[in-house]
Amino acid sequence: MTTETRLRIAMQKSGRLSDDTQALLKRCGLKLNVSDRRLLAHVTNMPIDIMRVRSSDIPGLVMDGVCDLGIVGDNTLEETALERERMGNKSSYIRTTGLNFGDCRLSIAMPEGFNYQGVKSLDGLRFATTYPQLLNRFARDKGINVEFCLLNGSVEVAPRVGLADGICDLVSTGATLEANGLVEVEEIFHSKASLIQTASPLSAPKQKILDTLLPRIQGVMKAKESKYIMLHAPKDKISEVSALMPGKETPTILPLAGRDDLVAVHVVATETFFWETMEELNALGCNSILVMPIEKMMS
Repeated sequence: MTTETRLRIAMQKSGRLSDDTQALLKRCGLKLNVSDRRLLAHVTNMPIDIMRVRSSDIPGLVMDGVCDLGIVGDNTLEETALERERMGNKSSYIRTTGLNFGDCRLSIAMPEGFNYQGVKSLDGLRFATTYPQLLNRFARDKGINVEFCLLNGSVEVAPRVGLADGICDLVSTGATLEANGLVEVEEIFHSKASLIQTASPLSAPKQKILDTLLPRIQGVMKAKESKYIMLHAPKDKISEVSALMPGKETPTILPLAGRDDLVAVHVVATETFFWETMEELNALGCNSILVMPIEKMMS
């Protein structure tokens, strides 16, 4: 089969998004033949190839049409798009869907003891960062001037060795900042993983593969955020019970064998189902309340 009939997806070879991406593809039913030594992996049950590369290479591979799809953090995607626009290079792409992993934020952090009095406090300072374009855009939007030194690792040590006044870097928990005597003062960009697509039209065979794959991805995402709720409820309390159910789904009401006073209520909840709600349901006379994860969904 030629490359014109095989969909090519770029993903991170190693790093925080790699495991989540592989797990997503596997939950979509793709059987991956992945080897740590090989940059190109093949899906054995669908005409799909997986290109395993550095995260920073993924946006360019999709924008240039080398890969049809890519799974990448919004921070890397936006930084690359801004840089390519600045250089006059091709930067168009389609953001097909947002994914519910890779959550982090790009923030400015300053040494402990810095007297932060708002964004104007940062005017004229120098920052170590891997994301100069996002930093510059933030500075322009806020009407301040900043300098930067580009670092691809160990950004947190820059203030300590006198290389910069502060840093602009990704933050998840803040533990690394605290360990290096830094305090987060300003969030400038929030990021999750996204599935992106080349702006060039796909061939008919590739489009057919994508039309199969995309609903699966969306179904996995929706399932991860949803719960299946089952309970037994008094017949005369159905209105009150339904009103307590989270989300917009209409509950399914089923008879219970040998019981005229109780019915079974089933519903998919796309919102958080709190303990307090379970206690309210129990107070209405409901019992056997089960809240279960959902593996797959399709509308």
